[in-house]
Amino acid sequence: MPSLDDLRKRIVSVKSTQKITKAMKMVAAAKLRKAQESAENGRPYSEKMQNIILNLTESISDPQNAPKLLVGTGKDQTHLCVVMTSDRGLCGGFNSNICRLAKRYFEKILKEGKNLKIITVGSKGRDQLKREYGKYIIKKLSFKNIKKISFAEANEVGKIILDLFDVNEFDKCILFFNNFKNVMTQIPEAQQIIPTEVKKNSKENEEIFYEFEPDKDEILDDLLPKNISTQIFKAFLENSASEQGSRMTAMDSATRNAGDLVNKLTINYNRSRQAVITKELIEIISGAESL
Repeated sequence: MPSLDDLRKRIVSVKSTQKITKAMKMVAAAKLRKAQESAENGRPYSEKMQNIILNLTESISDPQNAPKLLVGTGKDQTHLCVVMTSDRGLCGGFNSNICRLAKRYFEKILKEGKNLKIITVGSKGRDQLKREYGKYIIKKLSFKNIKKISFAEANEVGKIILDLFDVNEFDKCILFFNNFKNVMTQIPEAQQIIPTEVKKNSKENEEIFYEFEPDKDEILDDLLPKNISTQIFKAFLENSASEQGSRMTAMDSATRNAGDLVNKLTINYNRSRQAVITKELIEIISGAESL
């Protein structure tokens, strides 16, 4: 049984940890509001670009000569998976959920006899994948030293992907990230960005028509590479909001758990202290009676 001094030190230690987790929760809450605003503000732009590409795709004059980014290489043998996680921990199941979804996808394509290549964005995802899938990782990216992710970082990742595609290193590119819903809910998502997979948005009015200048094919050639960077930037923004939401929830849970532990330790301390006092009283009374 631990001594009174040990219990006292443990209580002080847990209380100090509780103060840290409470402070981290408050910091995450402050960062979450900005990250959530950025993610929500970025969604309309990303969706509108997808809608314009969809409109252009439906009116391509010569599908045989359509851009490769739109129609692909015609093969489905080599898959490039871009796994986007955080560079910092203490954010609950944020990184694990993304990696779990990615691993299921890896297993599926490897069972089908296809080739796998992985780019990790964020050190936490790299750490979780390197043991089992280390030989498939071709590029490791980390933006740990950058305080706020901007479009420049998304463009950097996009350029690496496009350079690989230009030399026929892969046929399909899949992006893995967390889609932010609310503080409690972040949904892991796999989005195909090459060849461009455009889904119809039911909220949009399908009767909208666009006039394009110059030629539609020229616009697609210019727009598709930008769309890759835009979708990556959207994933960065969604991940940022999801990370802070997950960290806020995790730190709130840790703070409450620390409070419960302090209560249990305090009860044990009081019981032990009472036992010591009782023992001393018995010894004093026994000594007095012997006299």
